[in-house]
Amino acid sequence: MPTDVRFRSLVPADASPRGEPMVTLFFDGRALQAPAGCSVAAALLANGVSTFRTTPVSGAPRAPYCMMGACFDCLVEIDGQPNRQSCLVAVAEGMQVKTQAGLRSFDGAGTVIAEEAAHVE
Repeated sequence: MPTDVRFRSLVPADASPRGEPMVTLFFDGRALQAPAGCSVAAALLANGVSTFRTTPVSGAPRAPYCMMGACFDCLVEIDGQPNRQSCLVAVAEGMQVKTQAGLRSFDGAGTVIAEEAAHVE
């Protein structure tokens, strides 16, 4: 179900409000621009991204709620590592960010063992 983006940047997408250099990151393969030093969550929201992950139970779309690391609704995969809280990670040049679908698990060394998309009807 498409929804309108509720977060809009107050400055043009190609300009930094305080003159910081802009960096390019990629979300699901799409190039985005963001001021250096801002969080991945803020960069995605400012670029119109409204779904960061889906829930493992119902598959419902989720996006950041608290923006301070408490709600875990902003989990994404960053540079191959799943379960990263995008509100706590600063953007970096060339960063690869992906939507996280369902629940991820680790083998302890950071490698994804299985994606568990156990959707309960």
